[in-house]
Amino acid sequence: MRIDRAALPFAGGAALLAVVAALAGVAVVGVPLGVLALFFLYFFRDPDRHAAPGPDDVLSPADGRVLVAGPAESAVPPGSWQQVSIFLSPMDVHINRIPVGGRVTRVRYTPGRFLPAYRREAAAENERTEIWIERDGQTIVCRQVVGVLARRIVCRVAEGAMVATGQRYGLMKFGSRMDVYMPEGTTLAVSVGDKVRSGETRIATLPPAGSPA
Repeated sequence: MRIDRAALPFAGGAALLAVVAALAGVAVVGVPLGVLALFFLYFFRDPDRHAAPGPDDVLSPADGRVLVAGPAESAVPPGSWQQVSIFLSPMDVHINRIPVGGRVTRVRYTPGRFLPAYRREAAAENERTEIWIERDGQTIVCRQVVGVLARRIVCRVAEGAMVATGQRYGLMKFGSRMDVYMPEGTTLAVSVGDKVRSGETRIATLPPAGSPA
């Protein structure tokens, strides 16, 4: 299994300190640091995912548990939307994937607070990054939201990029949340409490291209 390059400063630093402690004969320090290095490698794991989505399918952009599934709540972009929000625990895979292929029309970072990611107000108040994807005249918005433990969002796509469904595009470090906004008329395929996997679980089906947004 591959490990995302974002693991290097965390796992490498803990491993280096563990070696130093071991050489100094301080096993009581070295062993926990070694375990911490292994945890960082586990956290930044990046498994392959395989799916064959239909042309209108929206795949989950994150692993985790569904918090919201229905008409959009607070802190939505202008317009009418269907929303799916996913909470990622520290044990979930944190690699984020593109939910539906298209062209990235906007990437917007907003600094903010670090409230628990499962709280409703986190979407409006926490640090977050949005990407807007245009597909056949329809817009899908993916919002990475950090939580109490997370302190950095990694987004590796830029405005104007063409992206494919299931493509890796970033990650959130440690505990976090992903909000997905889809056009009104989208049919949701998940419910609150469902477990989803990035790049594999179908969370919605978009209305046919050309339908009113």
